[in-house]
Amino acid sequence: QVQLVESGGGLVQPGGSLRLSCAASGSSISISVMRWYRRAPGKERELVALISSSGSTQYGDSVKGRFTISRDIAKNTVYLQMNSLKPEDTAVYYCNKGGVYWGQGTQVTVSS
Repeated sequence: QVQLVESGGGLVQPGGSLRLSCAASGSSISISVMRWYRRAPGKERELVALISSSGSTQYGDSVKGRFTISRDIAKNTVYLQMNSLKPEDTAVYYCNKGGVYWGQGTQVTVSS
C-alpha cells in the first residue's frame, strides 16, 4: 500500500520561504516520477514541479526560478523548497507518485 504524507505547510509572509515534505511509504520514490501539484481557491489543479526517476526536474512557469524540487532517496522523501513566495502561491499543495498515488495535501497561505 503506497501512502504519501505531505507536511510543512503554514502561514508565511510575502517574500518568505517554506519547505514542504512528501514522505512516501510502500514504494520507493526512486522508481517513479514524483510531482507537486497545487490547487488554489477557485482555480484548477496546477502542476508545480516534478522530479523523474533519473533525478531530472521540471517546473511550472509560475514558479520557475523560485521553487526547487528535490529528493532524499534514503529517507524516501520528496521536498519542495519555496522561496520568494507570493500571495498567488496560496493553495493546497499535493504530492503525487507515478501519476497514480496522492497525498492528502498541505495548506500554504502567503499573506501579510
